[in-house]
Amino acid sequence: MNEFLLIFRQVETPGAEAPSPEQMQNTMKQWMDWLGGIAAQNKLVSNGNRLYGGTGSVVRPGEVVTNGPYVEIKELIGGYSIIRADSLEEATEISKGCPILRVGGNVEVRQIVPMNM
Repeated sequence: MNEFLLIFRQVETPGAEAPSPEQMQNTMKQWMDWLGGIAAQNKLVSNGNRLYGGTGSVVRPGEVVTNGPYVEIKELIGGYSIIRADSLEEATEISKGCPILRVGGNVEVRQIVPMNM
């Protein structure tokens, strides 16, 4: 069985109304139900991790450090999970149930290649 990284991207919508506490609770339940279903199949390697949406940095060659995430980027990486699946097709099928798809986001599915040390 292979491991796959699911990268959750959300589309930034300037001026969008903040969700109500009830909407946030409903969204959290959808995520917990989806991840719980994957865990019940023993296919969840790493529980969903959210990334802080405020500040970050990018380190480039020559010790150049820039601030991020960048406002001009329309899609922000909101988090990630790691799952087990037999194939890219199976991992993609699992990703189709991700709650981020209900709000216009997307899921990038990438196979993880283990590093032998």
